[in-house]
Amino acid sequence: MLPDGNSVQTISRVKGTQDFTDLTLYSFIVKEFEKQAQLYHFDRIETPILERVDLFKRSLGLETDIVSKEMFVIDTADKSEQICLRPEATAPTVRAFIELKPITPWKVYSFGPMFRYERPQKGRFRQFHQINMEIIGSASIAQDAQLITMLDRFFHEKLMLNNYALQLNFLGSYEDRAAYYDVLRAYLEKIDNVCKTCLQRKERNLMRIFDCKSDRCQEIFDKAPKIADHLSPESKKEWEKLQEDLSLLSVSFSYNPKLVRGLDYYNKTVFEFVSSDLGAQNAFCGGGRYDRLSMKLGDSKEHPALGAAIGIERLMLLLEPMKDKLSLPQPAPLYVVMPLSGDQNPLALLLADTLHAANLATDTLLDGDSLKSMMRKANKMGAAYALILGDEEQQNKTVLAKNMMNGQQEQVAQIDLVGYLKQ
Repeated sequence: MLPDGNSVQTISRVKGTQDFTDLTLYSFIVKEFEKQAQLYHFDRIETPILERVDLFKRSLGLETDIVSKEMFVIDTADKSEQICLRPEATAPTVRAFIELKPITPWKVYSFGPMFRYERPQKGRFRQFHQINMEIIGSASIAQDAQLITMLDRFFHEKLMLNNYALQLNFLGSYEDRAAYYDVLRAYLEKIDNVCKTCLQRKERNLMRIFDCKSDRCQEIFDKAPKIADHLSPESKKEWEKLQEDLSLLSVSFSYNPKLVRGLDYYNKTVFEFVSSDLGAQNAFCGGGRYDRLSMKLGDSKEHPALGAAIGIERLMLLLEPMKDKLSLPQPAPLYVVMPLSGDQNPLALLLADTLHAANLATDTLLDGDSLKSMMRKANKMGAAYALILGDEEQQNKTVLAKNMMNGQQEQVAQIDLVGYLKQ
């Protein structure tokens, strides 16, 4: 209510977004991944949230849902350029690679928000957060095996996850895929009862038919030719080598011939980590190889590359029920300074400053509440000690230190307080 008596409607958060008021689990995931990335010699980078629309039109493809339906495009004041909020991080990373021209292989990771205008549901937001990793400048299929292993070790050994599976497919070279399109189209010409969406994808983005949610279409596509059965001898050898390397490294996987990762830039390896605990949106990590993306973005030569992205929100959904098993960081003991009147506020500020200088987490209640009210607040804050300052303490240069766990309290000289709390 305003002073003039008029009411003001509250402003809620934007649909498809969320407020993180407890970042403990989020920060744990990011920090544990950073440790894992450093073990595998990845460097952290950051790219802008704002990118040119053309970057994603070229990389993702005009017929992908992201480009055609889901990008947040910004109208600039002078209309001179089209920019958008980034919907994914691979294309910006490759753009940065082309501009910077670093030594290869360039192994980098980043994390932060992405934006897509999707229908919000469990595990799907319009602003969501990802951890992204890219290896640019390596053609070896052994690199694919090592990246997948790095992720599997992270999920199983660092995050203690068990209820997930790794799904794998091999799309072959770009030439293999072009030849496979002819085989797949020939099969689809004999089929006339697929859904409207698949009819559109058949003409615009053929491989995306395998992403269809219709049970009827899925039954049809179960019988469709598999791309892994139409590989060139060289691609077939790489596909077999990838499977051998993963088996050698004791990484369990299943072959999913309908896994295509519906972005135009993928070739050869594609993979997803999925969990039945997530419902319909069951993938929490996915990636693959994109050997020609640098050329699509204007580079003069091909830089073979691969990468992956982890959906942080979906990973949090998996970890939330098992938080007690994780080594989550515990907050430092909190000390709450409580001046009993405004006369003690200057002393409370000095005392808190001393504790801060000693690296002791300290809060100060300066709004003149009653002692009973301040004790309730300190209890809700999870304080280890209440540090009470009244007239007597101010005069005697002491502090009444009350242990919030057992209720014991004693007068402590102000000059001895740091040592007392650290003992």
